[in-house]
Amino acid sequence: MPVARTITAMEEHIAIYAGSFDPITSGHLDVIARARGMFDQIIVGIGHNPEKQSLFPFDERVEIATTLIKELVQDNPDLAPVTVKQYGGLTVDFAKNSGASALLRGIRNVTDLAMETQLAITNRQVANMETVFIVTGEAYAFTSSSLIRQIAALGGDVERLRSIIPPLVINKIKALQSDPTSSLHTLGQDAHIE
Repeated sequence: MPVARTITAMEEHIAIYAGSFDPITSGHLDVIARARGMFDQIIVGIGHNPEKQSLFPFDERVEIATTLIKELVQDNPDLAPVTVKQYGGLTVDFAKNSGASALLRGIRNVTDLAMETQLAITNRQVANMETVFIVTGEAYAFTSSSLIRQIAALGGDVERLRSIIPPLVINKIKALQSDPTSSLHTLGQDAHIE
């Protein structure tokens, strides 16, 4: 049986929003914006998965997210501050070490809900860590970083994705598409194989 957690009135409510953010999307930013009114602080944790080939290097994902979140916070400075941190290992360990009271997850559709509910129950059982779900805006219901990576890798016109990814990300992807030595071209070859 899980141990009950006592919360004092002075305790800060910190949420961890963890993911690979490869690339970060407007849907991710929408979740962060909605959560800022619910918590005292949000930490965007950018995880490192060495087994997964990424579009952007780890440090560049941190840099992009930091830039976009700084802009987001400037638009409404009265809400919770948001910081970006990189981490390796289990998300629940990162959350506990950060003093978080909850994990934050964005839900786009019913498929997400089923998968995320299973993960939330596991995190509660294993680490006594609660999960808060935020339903993304309707415009982002079918936005997915993996789909964006695939479109970019296969030479798709990323300008057409302007409604679901920020201009900074579009510019970074276009730079990768024009560089024949970028990791994007390896991803494109893998996509053809599948």
